[in-house]
Amino acid sequence: MTVRLKDFYADWCGPCKTQDPILEELESEYEDVVFEKIDVDQDQETANEYSVRSLPTLVIENDDGVVERFVGVTQRDQLEDALNQAA
Repeated sequence: MTVRLKDFYADWCGPCKTQDPILEELESEYEDVVFEKIDVDQDQETANEYSVRSLPTLVIENDDGVVERFVGVTQRDQLEDALNQAA
């Protein structure tokens, strides 16, 4: 089963910059998870598809669909729990 973490962000978003190091750590440890950064200014269609209204928004999904959605800066332990649940 493929697990994906979609990170909806914008370059001008301060909280998104706070979220980045947490995601970078996880990406180096979870080699079986596909991490995808989506700039909402460049890809509004995908942002609308996922009903993104605030940044950062993180969506964790697997082949069955969306498992978890986080809005705002999300701590590592919450993301780890959701990634493990999605696997």
